[in-house]
Amino acid sequence: MVFEKLRAIICDYLEVDEDEVTMETSFEDLGADEIDMVDIAMSIEDDFCVEITEETLESFVTVGDAVNYLQDN
Repeated sequence: MVFEKLRAIICDYLEVDEDEVTMETSFEDLGADEIDMVDIAMSIEDDFCVEITEETLESFVTVGDAVNYLQDN
């Protein structure tokens, strides 16, 4: 469920199809820049009731990295 919810956020912000977003997909491959990542992080914080530090956000290379962080917190 975490993956599906996160995928919806990513697809909304980056305007990509759901099939393009897998656990192994990198945010770079999806065309996300730093501003996109901050916007995505703010939406994640709201939807998942977590706080994402700048350091944590920088560790999100793939969608799986973000999913794993959310499942652990």
